[in-house]
Amino acid sequence: MEYLLQNLEAFLLVLFGIAAVGGAAAMILLRQPMRVAMALIFTMVCLGVIFGLLGVHFIAAFQVLLYVGAVMVFMVYVIMLLEVRDTGAPVYSRWLVPGLVAFGLLVVVVLGSVWASLPPAGGTVGQLTYGISRFSIAFLNEYWLHFELTSVLLVAAVVAAMAVIKVNRKADAAARKARHG
Repeated sequence: MEYLLQNLEAFLLVLFGIAAVGGAAAMILLRQPMRVAMALIFTMVCLGVIFGLLGVHFIAAFQVLLYVGAVMVFMVYVIMLLEVRDTGAPVYSRWLVPGLVAFGLLVVVVLGSVWASLPPAGGTVGQLTYGISRFSIAFLNEYWLHFELTSVLLVAAVVAAMAVIKVNRKADAAARKARHG
């Protein structure tokens, strides 16, 4: 029974990891801002589940309560406040293809490292050198600041988006005034 629970945990970890990557990819590929926000909410909930599976229940609760509950409500509010309209113009950057190539290389590197860390043919899972508990301890001891800086980057992105929209609205108003006046 314990072996089944360990494998179930690993299966769920991989499943929600793939779902989080899928949600992140949807954020890049979707065109409507509200759908992008929903994909971000989905990705953050998947990350909360991953933290829960890693045994870091405190961070998992904060991931769902603060980031999904507060930050995403703020982001959705800003999207509605900015009244973003679809102009029909392509929204994909010229960096989409190089980004997809870089993502493919990242996937190859991650899969290669996972493959290299697998136990030999006759080995057991307990022989892995870097398990889930060690990962969560390293994350909370060394990388928690990077995790928290994400919220600062989100607020900076919102402020920058509002500044760009304000400049574009002023330019549109001046152009309309020049045409009609």
